[in-house]
Amino acid sequence: MATLRTLPKNRDRISFLYFEHCRIEQEQQAIIVFKEESKYLIPCAAIATLLLGPGTSITHAAIKALADNICNIQWVGENLSRFYATGRSGANNTHRLLHQISLWADPIQRLATVRRMYMFRFQEPLSDDLSLQQIRGHEGVRVRTLYQHWSKETGIEWTGRNYKQNDWNAADPTNKALSLANTYLYAVCQAAIESVGYAPALGFIHTGKPLSFVYDIADLYKGETTIPAAFEGTAEARPSEFDSVIRRKCRERFTSTRLMPRLVQDIDSVLEFGSSDDSEQSLCLLWDDVLDSVEGGKNWSISEG
Repeated sequence: MATLRTLPKNRDRISFLYFEHCRIEQEQQAIIVFKEESKYLIPCAAIATLLLGPGTSITHAAIKALADNICNIQWVGENLSRFYATGRSGANNTHRLLHQISLWADPIQRLATVRRMYMFRFQEPLSDDLSLQQIRGHEGVRVRTLYQHWSKETGIEWTGRNYKQNDWNAADPTNKALSLANTYLYAVCQAAIESVGYAPALGFIHTGKPLSFVYDIADLYKGETTIPAAFEGTAEARPSEFDSVIRRKCRERFTSTRLMPRLVQDIDSVLEFGSSDDSEQSLCLLWDDVLDSVEGGKNWSISEG
């Protein structure tokens, strides 16, 4: 198994690779991807995250080689339209997780984080004397204005956000498109959150759901991605190709806004997480009620014992 000292830093790796309808096998510390008549040899240590789409089969040996090289593996839907499961996180330490918990558990820090998230959407300072309820009111106006803008831009009639989870067919096409587009955005955001070690359930604005933090982060981008994609897709799509057009529109928006390269940096920013060396080997410390943490020896794995 490679040690953290011998692995490249995360910033030097390929951020993610996506494969579907292929077979993946292991060769030493690399994987071979067999797709149709082609094959690709990829060093495991060169990838931060491997996304496995439909029709993919992967050997046990390949999974082990990827895990040994601390490559995060995620099982997703077509073109990342769903997020199904994740393997070992690509994070080498718990710095981000502990930072997120510290903000979430402190009411003052949590409120400050919520304000930063809203400021990210507005892209302008918020007055210090605004209450959280007033900020939410401003956000509601902003979103309604966005809906009206894209309704006028695309010629699609808009009567408001209205859908029922237990009655999908009752929604109009634009509401269906928004729901589909948001599902794709949630998958992309969850992939980024999981890959660097944040907890999807510890939301600041949303709460009580396993993906509360995913919803928090996705809301930062809906105005520039899923809302325009949904209205444009509704205006262009025939009923028989509705889902595929919405998916394509989302993919185009995610690409043009450079969503994937921005996500982790933006999350770190709104949580005010300082830079850290991702390749740093942290000792396994013991918690101390006075000193916070102290050195306490080494935990030996079975392979080392």
